[in-house]
Amino acid sequence: MYTFRKEERLCSRKHLDLLFKNGSSFLLYPFRVSYLFIDETADVQAQVVINVPKKRYKRAVDRNLLKRRIREAYRLNKQEKFYSQLPAGKGLLLFSIQFVGKEKYDFEFIQKKLIATFKRFQNLIQPNESHQ
Repeated sequence: MYTFRKEERLCSRKHLDLLFKNGSSFLLYPFRVSYLFIDETADVQAQVVINVPKKRYKRAVDRNLLKRRIREAYRLNKQEKFYSQLPAGKGLLLFSIQFVGKEKYDFEFIQKKLIATFKRFQNLIQPNESHQ
């Protein structure tokens, strides 16, 4: 349950291009989130990619620290706050979390904001469900 397996990571170049060309996005500081449902079957409900820009954080140590914190917050909260709210039968969700913050935040702040991001995402896809 509290794992982050390789199948859950978005690595496919084809899927990444599709996500950033055709996906929808929103900003909830310090994250910019892109998402797209595709008609494909997979062992997991969503595949995620986490990005921290080299332009803002020149040192790899800083980028890796932020990515580890975001990954850990995602791993701990994905099941009850994210996967359980996803609509059934919409296919595979491609999900991108880009860190756009200007400073290195502690884990508690990142976790709180990631949960808020999950709620915002849920509010964005929920109205579409009632119209179909």
